[in-house]
Amino acid sequence: MIGDEKMINQLFEKLSEYAQVEAIALGGSRSGENYDEKSDYDVYVYITAPIGEESRRALLADYCQYMEIGNHYWEYEDNCVLNNGIDIDILYRNLDEFCDGVARVVEGFEANNGYTTCMWHNLLTCKIVCDKHGRLQNAKERFSVPYPEELRKNIIKRNTALLYGAMPAYSLQVKKANVRNDRVSVVHRTAAFLESYFDVIFALNKQTHPGEKRLMALCRNNCTTLPEHFEENLNRLFDDMLTQSDNLTEDLNTIISELKAVLLRERL
Repeated sequence: MIGDEKMINQLFEKLSEYAQVEAIALGGSRSGENYDEKSDYDVYVYITAPIGEESRRALLADYCQYMEIGNHYWEYEDNCVLNNGIDIDILYRNLDEFCDGVARVVEGFEANNGYTTCMWHNLLTCKIVCDKHGRLQNAKERFSVPYPEELRKNIIKRNTALLYGAMPAYSLQVKKANVRNDRVSVVHRTAAFLESYFDVIFALNKQTHPGEKRLMALCRNNCTTLPEHFEENLNRLFDDMLTQSDNLTEDLNTIISELKAVLLRERL
């Protein structure tokens, strides 16, 4: 049986042989140094035209013990388990379309409802494996720019409105859902609250958004400006969601109050 590193390099080499493939990159923990031998693979394959599913299935069968080909729940991807038992997600993207989306954020200062700068982060932090014409590297260089102040302000403005400043604010929706004892809605709206909350925190610190995982630890390690009792308040919220739902509105109001205080100090 071939070694794990040799196996994954062979897979990348075979993928790069498709004429439609112009670049391949590793994302997630595998793109840096903070991974171990059990870390999953997040692979981004930039294509100029679709690669047939049966062709991909035949290629991946040599390297994977389990395959789901052509899933499209988020991006278009193949979700598999390698022969060594490690998960691998292979996402297929059009580079021009991907760069257009990043440009709307970085150059057009367009804010979203949470996760605004995730794709920018993905591009900046990915490890290029194959780049036939240098276009992916060119994209990294194009968007390797200081965090735009206008983008920062737009993210904070849009997402603080969703947290507490607008009629449909998530904090108000949680309060209504809790009064109705609608626990599904409470969980759903609290999750949306956290999406916007962390978008504000990363924008406040001029940090690109790293995605869904280990957000509290990443904020603690990488963000110099945080609300008072940042982790304590979030942990209280999580605990009360399970045992003391009547406290949720107070918990959210505390989180909002501390966020307002830090934004006021930063004059935002």
